[in-house]
Amino acid sequence: MTLPPLTLYLAAPRGFCAGVDRAIKIVEMALQKWGAPVYVRHEIVHNKYVVDSLREQGAVFVEELDECPPDRPVIFSAHGVPKAVPAEAAEREMVYVDATCPLVSKVHIEAARHSENGLQMVMIGHAGHPETVGTMGQLPEGEVLLVETPADVATLSVRDPDKLAFVTQTTLSLDDTAEIVAALKARFPNIVGPHKEDICYATTNRQEAVKAMAPDCDALLVVGAPNSSNSKRLVEVGARAGCRYAQLVQRAADIDWRALEGIRSLGLTAGASAPDVLIEEVIDAFRQHYDVTLETVTTAEEHVEFKVPRVLRESA
Repeated sequence: MTLPPLTLYLAAPRGFCAGVDRAIKIVEMALQKWGAPVYVRHEIVHNKYVVDSLREQGAVFVEELDECPPDRPVIFSAHGVPKAVPAEAAEREMVYVDATCPLVSKVHIEAARHSENGLQMVMIGHAGHPETVGTMGQLPEGEVLLVETPADVATLSVRDPDKLAFVTQTTLSLDDTAEIVAALKARFPNIVGPHKEDICYATTNRQEAVKAMAPDCDALLVVGAPNSSNSKRLVEVGARAGCRYAQLVQRAADIDWRALEGIRSLGLTAGASAPDVLIEEVIDAFRQHYDVTLETVTTAEEHVEFKVPRVLRESA
């Protein structure tokens, strides 16, 4: 039986970013240095496959610090943590390693600096997302106000409209954020923004690649986790850029083949916490159903690398 032809457009860049790479490396190096078990507060990155494979190596994932014994190392996830968490770890005299992505740490520093200058902070982000919780937790209660939509801006109750600054979650969609920033500037003309966009280079690059290929694709699949903010944004960006079928899949087993019947072209990308092995798995699955012609759509080159903390570079 001859397979139907399919042009599979592969986005570049896609998948792991430097912050995710570094966070995973931190857990692996901690296991090498201190042996198992090493405790990790929250999922190190939002991907089940990654978390499961680290668990097999001896990482124990917990929700809160009080679930960790004081005599084992603990690692904080790439999304960042409220200030109270390292403070509690220090109080319990625990060895801890902070795997917060440096680009998230930059937002934390920015928020603290504005606060020292007497400005109240507005955070553009998703309620309950670990990164938002971590950033808001850098400052005392009530010092950071959260907005999720342009409509939220209208109901903001601020201390002084002339003493405000804003930061954003690093994994948002550029377009959505632009609408909220415009609403903030319209209502609070003196609000201070970041020198450079808080949305990280990797989020931006992956979104731009999807925008470039979406118009040529009958369908778009994003490999990523349902709790991954940047992966969900890629699906939205694809749909908005003209792709009539855009879906998130964790693995090849999640592909809805019936929904893809009759397609001639497919866009494929992956969120920043999805490993290459899962992308390859999806490509292999398509090769079983179609006569695949693979084309890479490159919109940016990434050469960013982040160092792991010094404590892990020192020999045990």
